[in-house]
Amino acid sequence: MTLQEIRDLLDADILSCGNQMHKEVHNAFAADTMSDLLAFGKAGYILLTRMTSPQVVRTSDLLEITAIVTVRGKIPPPEVIQLAEELNVPILATRFLQFDASGLLYANGLRGNLEKVTIAPS
Repeated sequence: MTLQEIRDLLDADILSCGNQMHKEVHNAFAADTMSDLLAFGKAGYILLTRMTSPQVVRTSDLLEITAIVTVRGKIPPPEVIQLAEELNVPILATRFLQFDASGLLYANGLRGNLEKVTIAPS
């Protein structure tokens, strides 16, 4: 699936790096904390998130995340979008809830990593 197909499926707005919508994506994951992004982010995946900080863009660049998709209508501040442009990290924004966006992507062929984690007391 290409980023353009993801954009169309999620009725998303392109916030940065619109020239990269041809990129292919096969996997996605959702994270709303930096620790989860660091633990589960993998090169080539797209990230579905409510996070809109510069750290998300910098970490996604470091992990070689293909694109960030903000959910629930979250729009990063202009300086974060500018940083994403500078680092060539595409950001899309959808008004779908994270669960629904994930379900739409899964139903249309995108997969997660099917990795189980250790259950730990909280």
